[in-house]
Amino acid sequence: MKAQRGQIERALDAPQADCRLFLLHGPDESSSRDLAQRLARAMGADAERIDLGGAALKADSARLADEAASISLFGGARHIRIDPAGDEILEAVEALLEAPSAGNPVVAIAGALRKESKLLKLALASPMVLAFASYVPEGGDADRLAMTMAREHGLRMTTDLARRLAAATAGDRALLAREMDKLALYADASPEQPREIDHAALDALGAATDEGDLARLVDAVLSGRAEAADAELASLAGEGVEGVPVIRALLRRLLLLAQLRAETARGESIDAVMASSGKSLFWKEKPEVAKQLARWSPDKIETAIARLGEAERLLKSSGALGAIAVEEELLAIGRAAARMR
Repeated sequence: MKAQRGQIERALDAPQADCRLFLLHGPDESSSRDLAQRLARAMGADAERIDLGGAALKADSARLADEAASISLFGGARHIRIDPAGDEILEAVEALLEAPSAGNPVVAIAGALRKESKLLKLALASPMVLAFASYVPEGGDADRLAMTMAREHGLRMTTDLARRLAAATAGDRALLAREMDKLALYADASPEQPREIDHAALDALGAATDEGDLARLVDAVLSGRAEAADAELASLAGEGVEGVPVIRALLRRLLLLAQLRAETARGESIDAVMASSGKSLFWKEKPEVAKQLARWSPDKIETAIARLGEAERLLKSSGALGAIAVEEELLAIGRAAARMR
């Protein structure tokens, strides 16, 4: 059954026996994992969590139903998380729904599922499943998310600064939360003692820590600055930012370029397209995006999107080896961009 945001949040905060599976899907996996944590908090700090992967359930489709019906060794609360999940867990989910009983709630983090996904169709048709799709916030939604998270951390900031943070983290909820944590610590802010934060403070914090930046990485790759891209990848990896968030940041910019390219194909000049983009772009980004728009042709954009999609698939199936392939793919795209004129 399809759920709305408020409905899935309430259900995860107070899981009921008539819901056997929460299917959290959609391209914003960071938001899906944030939702999954609501179930973990609802079950309690002492609850036992069983972690399963899609490959394991494909090999043993009866295991999920068995785990859902099992009693904790010490008699406490128990819940199950499947990550990553996809159509390979279909038989396991069918067994779970057909089982006579299942006392332990299950949450599955599936990432982006196609409309023809058999797992998604099953979830939407079953009253024992709640399915919710999370989408990466963009434009004004990303800005509002940054502003909301700032207030939750006791930070007062302008909409311009919120937009800058949203752009720097490519709208990734987990990365935004980490940035807010650092800013709150820097400003000694809390919900009980709010503090003002400005661009100067953000600049000072960034300069002091010499951290990588997703926005800088995106610009370095798509503007053909391979050495700068390599440096940003190393900095981000040192902070634990790699893999899917990096791919998604590049994909969002490429999709934006594809949209803007469509406008130029209708006869609009690049300057006119950039001028009409309004607040969908942070003003400091516009010069670099304009250069990328002139550099990247529609067919090259399409090829890069396809290659990044394949890199993400490899990452999810190969673990550490996939992370290396992602880095190599980004550098290859950067070198290709350097040859474009």
